[in-house]
Amino acid sequence: MTRTVAVVLAGGSGQRIGLATPKQLLKIAGKTILEHTLELFEQAPRVDEVIVMMNPGFVNDAEAIVRKAGLGKVSRVLPGGTSRNATTQLALDALSHYSAENTNVLFHDAVRPLLSQRVIDDCVTALETYRAVDVAIPSSDTIIEVDDDVITDVPTRSRLRRGQTPQGFRLATIRNAYAKAWADPGFEATDDCTVVLRYAPEVPIHVVAGEEQNMKVTQPVDIFIADKLFQLSSAATPEFTEEDYAARLTGKTVVVFGGSYGIGAGIADLAEKHGARVFRYSRSATRTDVANPADIAGALEQAHSATGRIDYVVNTAGVLRIGRLDQTDDAVIEEALRVNYLAPVHIARASFPYLAQTKGQLLLYTSSSYTRGRGEYSLYSSTKAATVNLTQALADEWSEDGVRINCINPERTQTPMRVKAFGEEPAGTLLSAEKVAVTSLDVLLSDLTGHVVDVRREDLPGIGGAGGAK
Repeated sequence: MTRTVAVVLAGGSGQRIGLATPKQLLKIAGKTILEHTLELFEQAPRVDEVIVMMNPGFVNDAEAIVRKAGLGKVSRVLPGGTSRNATTQLALDALSHYSAENTNVLFHDAVRPLLSQRVIDDCVTALETYRAVDVAIPSSDTIIEVDDDVITDVPTRSRLRRGQTPQGFRLATIRNAYAKAWADPGFEATDDCTVVLRYAPEVPIHVVAGEEQNMKVTQPVDIFIADKLFQLSSAATPEFTEEDYAARLTGKTVVVFGGSYGIGAGIADLAEKHGARVFRYSRSATRTDVANPADIAGALEQAHSATGRIDYVVNTAGVLRIGRLDQTDDAVIEEALRVNYLAPVHIARASFPYLAQTKGQLLLYTSSSYTRGRGEYSLYSSTKAATVNLTQALADEWSEDGVRINCINPERTQTPMRVKAFGEEPAGTLLSAEKVAVTSLDVLLSDLTGHVVDVRREDLPGIGGAGGAK
């Protein structure tokens, strides 16, 4: 049987973009880029083994990531070489005991953490027919050749592609190509397909269609782009069955602040229906004021005393006051800041010790207005933007403790708070609180952390509404 080994190339230093830490160890969406990438191959059904070729000074860091994440397919973390080609050769040396004809090797850049399972599968499938495969996407830009800043040629764009990884080979093919390459005193190549093209020209290299999101984190701006892409990709959260809900929620404790109506009540009802012990707190039902740290602490202590654990904490409480800031009195400003921002801060602080015991999750809520402050929404928009930043920061802080935190970003939603602010609106223009509740529960039961998860009406995918008030 053919064995497929993924070699993750993580030898970069980060010096080109002025970093003291290698790019692959930077955190995006609550995890290091390296962990995100390794998880892709861990989840790939047709990948049997993963080898990490790490920057020599950070091998222990990579081993710690593998250990903590429980990445069972990673067999070895080895120090990389002084160049890309040297690192590939070291990986080939590590595979010397495998059958050259019955082993596939996929070389992938560690700093491409958004690779899809479709591309991995297509590469393995292509290696059933071809001995070498590359991954590439069409170029949307015109490519020019220059000499001393003067254009010498403009190649036909339709024939050009932008190369990505993984690059896949039968082990015998890439091994033989490198043996010939090292015999060439002028050998130099930026990738492994180039080595095959030059030193084994008789081997056709098949091109697998890549994807735009399979970007390489190279420049500082790429970190921000990749982070946003992770947020967008998380919109497709895992969808659990009724049986999954029952299996994952039975015996668990869920605390919901703002749980007497709207989205909070929907989450509480769903969790309770599937076997969880649910504690609902709100100003109207239990006189619990989320703006009061003592009320938060008392609620959590009550839930923990009753069940001996807290697995999930949800905060849907919020206030929406519309109007010009210069015409808003001090009391309204104070209330907006205390409820919409300080409350999530206090809930996070108070919840952490309980969630650390159960490796649980805190779920917060933002609004589509967090991406751009809107007139007469200045307090609401700015506090919701702060909540997003709080979520991302705490995902980083809490990752070592196994505590997850995510943020739901619903489109304009039919809730009592929105009706109070805007009155009745046309039927079909608002998202249902029930849909947000289902997505919220799916996120709670997932492994996601540090994500801002969009929830949209099915008939208007990807379109946000003004205000986004829950």
